[in-house]
Amino acid sequence: MAGGKDERGEARRRARGELEAEVLAALWSVGGPVPAAVVQEQVPGTAYTTVLTILTRLCDKGMVTRQRQGRSHVYAPVDDQAGHAAAGMHSLLDEGGDRAAVLARFVSDLSSEDEQLLEQLLHGDFPDRG
Repeated sequence: MAGGKDERGEARRRARGELEAEVLAALWSVGGPVPAAVVQEQVPGTAYTTVLTILTRLCDKGMVTRQRQGRSHVYAPVDDQAGHAAAGMHSLLDEGGDRAAVLARFVSDLSSEDEQLLEQLLHGDFPDRG
């Protein structure tokens, strides 16, 4: 059953968007264009048809690409995890009304390490990621 089981062994329904996030995480973890069956293996307890539906939705949203390979398709994320998170942050900022207030609140809640990193990035100093 989609959603798996809760701690009592009862069927659990996933929160809205949770399955899409799990499918994207599966695509990021395999690291290349893969068939839906490979994605399904990475998302336990989810029917193949459900995975296909989610992949189709993600394609429609422009978050995943689909290419024909033989008689089936392979899927790949359009963006990496950092790019996806950044796009989500931009979307939230666009929806937040007063941009200055949203950014001020965001910055005020950063840890000192994140503040230092943000300051470095704003000055064009991109630290090594590897």
